[in-house]
Amino acid sequence: MNPKKQNTQFDAIVIGSGITGGWAAKELTEKGLKVLILERGKPLEHQTGYIHEFTPPWQAPNQGLPERELFAREYAVQSKIERGAFSWANRQYWINDRENPYQETKPFRWHRTDVLGGRSLTWGRQSYRWGDDDFKANARDGHGNDWPIRYADLEKWYTHVEKFIGVSGQPEGLESFPDGHYLPPMEMTALERALKQRIEAKWQDRRVTIGRVANLTVPHDGRGPCQNRNICNRGCSFGAYFSSLSSTLPAAQKTGRLTIRTNSVVEAIDVDPRTKQATGVRVIDAQSGARTTFKAKVIFLCASTYGSLQVLLQSRSAAHPNGIGNHSDVLGRYLVDHHGVAAFGEVPGFEDRNYKGRRATGILIPRFRNVGGQDADADFTRGYGFQGGAMRDDWTNTAALTDDFGAGMKHNIARPGKWVAFLGAFGEQLPQAHNRVTLDDSNKGGFGLPQLRFDVAYGENEKRMAIDAGKQAEAMLKAAGAARVQLAPVRSLPGTSIHEMGGARMGHDPATSVLNAHNQVHGVRNLFVTDGSAMASSGTVNPSLTYMALTVRAVDFAVAELKAGRL
Repeated sequence: MNPKKQNTQFDAIVIGSGITGGWAAKELTEKGLKVLILERGKPLEHQTGYIHEFTPPWQAPNQGLPERELFAREYAVQSKIERGAFSWANRQYWINDRENPYQETKPFRWHRTDVLGGRSLTWGRQSYRWGDDDFKANARDGHGNDWPIRYADLEKWYTHVEKFIGVSGQPEGLESFPDGHYLPPMEMTALERALKQRIEAKWQDRRVTIGRVANLTVPHDGRGPCQNRNICNRGCSFGAYFSSLSSTLPAAQKTGRLTIRTNSVVEAIDVDPRTKQATGVRVIDAQSGARTTFKAKVIFLCASTYGSLQVLLQSRSAAHPNGIGNHSDVLGRYLVDHHGVAAFGEVPGFEDRNYKGRRATGILIPRFRNVGGQDADADFTRGYGFQGGAMRDDWTNTAALTDDFGAGMKHNIARPGKWVAFLGAFGEQLPQAHNRVTLDDSNKGGFGLPQLRFDVAYGENEKRMAIDAGKQAEAMLKAAGAARVQLAPVRSLPGTSIHEMGGARMGHDPATSVLNAHNQVHGVRNLFVTDGSAMASSGTVNPSLTYMALTVRAVDFAVAELKAGRL
């Protein structure tokens, strides 16, 4: 992928190969442009690169148990990721923390991959449209700047994305939780169906639905259906979940107009002070250290939120002394993520019911607090939704809790355990100027580039929201018949959600935002940023589908502008 003699002139350059970078490459090449993808990570091939996809634990290093010394030494941050997304089976996808440090004014977890395809290989695949309430929230309550777009601006692009990636789900007909284009939904467990019935019977404003997930339930566009293994983050040879490697990058490669260059660390984007246009990208080869500048008419920055912010901040020049798009000291500010709390409880009465397979999604309860305005009994602004599920304990928990041994223990662990239900809140974080990331020029990382410094914390509003979410989760589980309900903090440290957003937010005014309504950097009209850094608020549902919709919309606009001679 790194030929000795390289072409350095392209129609478009895409920085990053993850969820948004793959989409940008697909759309640009299919519209006739010759495209270069720059990926700082290592090469990885779909199927053959998933070296532990089918490895059983008993054949794994350390019998599948955490390699504690190795993890602590090389993956001190990545190995702490929630929901088991990091493991012996896929640690080769994640960045080495010892070799790639960052600075923390306040505790922060920056979870990064280091391969072609990025976090599209390891994401949770939950795919939800934002509603108008999400796009209007900043203007309504005064926190953050007004989004320059509304749901109507993204609606057809959401559909465009959903039809290609394949999202399984159930339409619900809720204005604040827009429906999309869905494949057949995955099936709820018996207890989840009971939770739905009991919660909806008690609260008319609450809906329990199956998670809308980019896992195929039927064959789709040459990709096979989900095998219900729930080991998606190892990589999926069936292509049953959406990733750049299985979907968008192959589509771009079919055009014959895509060049992929891995091990390419972006040093800066160059801007011509005369034309005020981006002219190219300076790249350091991660293996040789050689520097090359690649030229293009249009550039899409899709390096993930903090990766993109780092590139913009590093791109300093006489015209942009504080980084591209940072004339008003907005770049790197107003970072947002999701925070939360979880509730767990045992539910008796379903011992005669079970299920098969390991489904790759759960249930979801869309936001019901402060919808369309402020609830009289809410002491916080914005809201939260819940994701969760209900399943039976397996032999690992049963064995740990049993007092028996020998034949009695074997008998007990061969039987299904108790039913457990849980609900985890995804709460909004208000955009605040003091939540920011900067370059620390006194701490140089690999290749002599300054490290990022994080100064981010949840505020009082988030704390009050989490308390309310805990009370509501406990009440819903008890109403559904759960006993021994317990609350536990989750996503209590910024960065843990991996729903990183903001820093180069969209807006109407260049004085208060970095990007315009088409994801163009204010003042640099051929530079587009379409990953999570573009977000002006966090909403209450997973944001990746919105990133993808923003990307295809921006590409459509960019190509039209290019053909009209305005780029």
